[in-house]
Amino acid sequence: MAKFNIFRARPAGTSPVATAPEPTGRTHERGDGYARDTKSELFLLAVSNMGGEDTFYESGRKRDNRFAALVHAAALADPEWTARLLKWLRSEANMRTASLVGAAEFVLARLVAESDAGVTNRAVVDSVLQRADEPGELLAYWTAQNGRRVPKPIKRGISDAVRRLYDERAVLKWDSDARGYRMADVLNLAHPSPAAPWQGELFQYVLDRRRSPDTEVPEALRVVAARCELMAWPLEQRRALFSRPDAADVLQRAGMTWEAVAGWLQGPLTREVWEALAPSMGYMAQLRNLRNFDEAGLSDEAAALVAARLADPGQVARSRQFPFRFLSAYEAAPSLRWGHALDQALQASLANLPALPGRSLVLIDTSASMSGGAISARSKVTPAKAAAVFGVALGAKGEQVDVVGFADGTFRHDVPRGASVIREVDRFLRRIGEVGHGTDIVGSLRRSYRRHDRVFIISDMQTMSGYYGKGVSDVVPAHVPIYGFNLGGYEHAAYATGKANRHEFGGLTDATFRMVPLLEAGQNATWPF
Repeated sequence: MAKFNIFRARPAGTSPVATAPEPTGRTHERGDGYARDTKSELFLLAVSNMGGEDTFYESGRKRDNRFAALVHAAALADPEWTARLLKWLRSEANMRTASLVGAAEFVLARLVAESDAGVTNRAVVDSVLQRADEPGELLAYWTAQNGRRVPKPIKRGISDAVRRLYDERAVLKWDSDARGYRMADVLNLAHPSPAAPWQGELFQYVLDRRRSPDTEVPEALRVVAARCELMAWPLEQRRALFSRPDAADVLQRAGMTWEAVAGWLQGPLTREVWEALAPSMGYMAQLRNLRNFDEAGLSDEAAALVAARLADPGQVARSRQFPFRFLSAYEAAPSLRWGHALDQALQASLANLPALPGRSLVLIDTSASMSGGAISARSKVTPAKAAAVFGVALGAKGEQVDVVGFADGTFRHDVPRGASVIREVDRFLRRIGEVGHGTDIVGSLRRSYRRHDRVFIISDMQTMSGYYGKGVSDVVPAHVPIYGFNLGGYEHAAYATGKANRHEFGGLTDATFRMVPLLEAGQNATWPF
């Protein structure tokens, strides 16, 4: 009897996140654990590591130390690969802290080893700095870890980034006494050459302002001059601005963010204030202020303009928001008028999720380790919420998808065709705790797998021991692909991955889901960068 050349035999592609073929350790719930190679472990940790944040099973310090050690190893073994990872991590995976820390540790490892092969340290530093406050953030991290001496590659990479990032609006938004490293400190340390004459005047103004807050504003700096003029207005004149038809233009010319206006007015932001601010607010600022808009009584006309922008796929892509941000905005907004726009925005942010033919099983982890703590200290989003966003959206896109929540047991969650994804996610999340708090992947597969064409497992992968020692491949036939989507980034995998229809990827965006169609076509999937 044939063992391999059977009816369902198909070429199986390989995927980059690879493990040992046999168990080599234990998950945090004492299930069989499979060790990953350095690149695979680093990748899955990097796309889920917020930096300094405790997770359910791992302290922030332990997690950060593991991340640094992996970056060091990868930077020395394959600097070009590590450089590409760090750039992608900041740009497409939207992991700001992990990319900054990774760049600093990349440079440190290569300096200690006196290695200069391949990509330059300077270029790596420059590639991860994409917002004007980040040069100071990187300096703060470096000096806290390594002392006051800052090596030339760090300085030069920061210098390159400053020339790209520092303009008048950036100075007004990000330069303040609240920061340990102000922009003047960055300029004094990195000594960037101005990209244009106006930037030279801006640099000098930043340096002079640090020494004397009342320094004269150069004529070329029109936005800064407009801000200084507004700040000199008496309080009555400030509040009277919002009865004028040009209020929005006046604020925009002065680079006034909503945070700056809140302090400037020394009072509550009324409907008229928000309607003047809304046209010039950034996408993230609008998304985070829906509750404030409603509480101030923003008009339906102004709200419609905000909603249209939130729902626009191009704006969603440029905003680089994590998909779960739209769920958070939906949960925070008091009124229903934002719901449709946020649902459209959420679906646009998940454009890389595949719509696959045939029957699919999607298992979403609702255990205590997924629902018991937030992704970061400043967030209310749990890993379970992020998992539900991905899992329910997969359910809404596929031909025949069985969406199942699991912990110690399982529950089926039907997603009606054409239903609002964001409302279905909300409904799914209300069922957390319904089937216990453990993580039983194998048992959940035994209860749920019914000759599906593929399986998705969205989890932190810290499973308990399999049923009578069984593993996932004892439950799901070898010809059926299993795609693990890892939201924890812990050391050990729950099953062997990288080939033979057993794959794993991860992150807080939909970026790595692009691997799935390649693997379905029998092709080899590579790193997403």
